[in-house]
Amino acid sequence: GGLIILLTGTYKAGDRVEINSKYGDIIDIGILNTTLFELKEWVHADHPTERISTIPNGFVLNSVVNNYNKDNPFIWDEIVLPITYDSDWKIACERVMTIVREETRTLTVAAQEHISALSRKYYLAESIREPAIYLSITDKCINLNISYLTLTRERRCLKDRLSRLILEDILKDERITIATDTMDVTVAAANMFKDKR
Repeated sequence: GGLIILLTGTYKAGDRVEINSKYGDIIDIGILNTTLFELKEWVHADHPTERISTIPNGFVLNSVVNNYNKDNPFIWDEIVLPITYDSDWKIACERVMTIVREETRTLTVAAQEHISALSRKYYLAESIREPAIYLSITDKCINLNISYLTLTRERRCLKDRLSRLILEDILKDERITIATDTMDVTVAAANMFKDKR
């Protein structure tokens, strides 16, 4: 396993990887083991746990290795915004897309250039490479699935910044209401109380 890693360049020190369900940044590659600075586990998103994990190199022979840095440092991320059915979903989409496009403009351009260069090395099918919103309908709300490109190591920070900006903007518009289970339960309880009276 150690020889395969060194000869094929499966990963190198500094890469962010996922091996055998372990996620983290590689800090050392030995002949027998790879050492990771662990991320995720009991903390959310890409936050470090401060724990050091050692993985036997043999896992590269029979496990999937996800390398978040090799050849392409950009990944897609998504924010799900649930809104009520009485909200103006078209206005919500417009407001959200304005924010996301503005905040990710530089990243989107860089990602498009990088992926175009990458297509000279690998076969890459044509795909959407700009922020987009996909709607999904549930029995309780309309979900706005907001997709955008980000750098692997900036994913959590960008998601936080976008979430704050979107929340601040949406709360200013009375035509848009964020859906919650609490709201549904409260409305249902209020209706039951009216019926009994």
